[in-house]
Amino acid sequence: MFSSRTAWNLSTNRFTDAIERKRRAGIELLDLTASNPTTCGFRYDDAAILASLTNPKALTYEPAARGLPEARSAVAQYYGSRGESSAPISLGDILLTTSTSEAYSFLFRLLCDAGDEVLIPRPSYPLFDFLANLDDVRLVPYSLIYDHGWQIDFHSLESVVSGKTKAVIVVNPNNPTGSYLKQHELTHLNEICARKGLAIIADEVFLDYPLTAQSPLESLVANIGTLTFVLSGLSKICGLPQMKVAWIATSGPVEQKREALARLDVIADTYLSMNAPLQLALPALLNLRGDFQEQVQQQVRKNLVELDRQLAAKSSQACRRLEVEGGWYAILKVPANQSDEELAIKLVEKQSVIVHPGHFFDFESDGYLILSLITPEGEFAEGVRKILTAIQ
Repeated sequence: MFSSRTAWNLSTNRFTDAIERKRRAGIELLDLTASNPTTCGFRYDDAAILASLTNPKALTYEPAARGLPEARSAVAQYYGSRGESSAPISLGDILLTTSTSEAYSFLFRLLCDAGDEVLIPRPSYPLFDFLANLDDVRLVPYSLIYDHGWQIDFHSLESVVSGKTKAVIVVNPNNPTGSYLKQHELTHLNEICARKGLAIIADEVFLDYPLTAQSPLESLVANIGTLTFVLSGLSKICGLPQMKVAWIATSGPVEQKREALARLDVIADTYLSMNAPLQLALPALLNLRGDFQEQVQQQVRKNLVELDRQLAAKSSQACRRLEVEGGWYAILKVPANQSDEELAIKLVEKQSVIVHPGHFFDFESDGYLILSLITPEGEFAEGVRKILTAIQ
């Protein structure tokens, strides 16, 4: 009766079961996997956000496949304020979607026939598997390697390109490694993609959250080396995932870009999923991003300092933090004397602390825990103390 593309294993795993048992028993858990900024204690300008949704123009239906001009203009101004390109980004190169998930779906349908392949970094966020299944696309991993910082393993990437490969996904900065794409990596990636006829899909939702002075801040929004699609949106830029506004910015060789945008027009026009109130609110919402981003940067940096302080006080090589350049997460390298799932379950059952085991992000081996740096500071400090107490 049901499609094979939805034949997922819907049973809960042992890790989830352990969490649910604690909660049913009424035991309070320290959750170091926080990903929802609206519940992490940040201040929002409630009045300004709500006022942005009261534009009377929203009562008139004006269908626009790529999105209303004033909304796309706000996105162009966002990139212009970052100084990403000497030339302004054309409104025609921007297409609004309700989420980056929808943007991925549009691009998979644009680029791939059923059974075609898209390369994806490993480790990375697990959402891609579900999106690819729903669009009949096969994901093929390429490796990120760690050596005093994360970098693309180009030998791994080139070795998995096949006749069915249509695109390479890069996450800039990556989630959870927090590694930005470097200029020399982009140059090499452009060369490979141009030679093999592949597009780049660049997920840049965490771009605005660098953690070091050396962190690259360049977007791929002006990349012309190969056909490139940049994805971002309000979820991370403004901490407003509930507002459901995202976009695709297209760049690359002129003729390829023209053909891509023409086809995306039809895909977007088929759904017309963007709603008028939020399109009209987008300029005001983007203008509010500065205060939110400053709060996040402060909280993330304080938590990172606290993590390093506790690790130093432990005076042990058993645990160490891996280098991170940006984003909201930290990776803790721990002894691999049990599976990451077993360790995460132990932390729930014995310490009442929730962390992501490394396999959640498709790490190739055990010995990794992922901590959210937007966790409220007191909870984060106490959670780290319990983790390090449990790991000898």
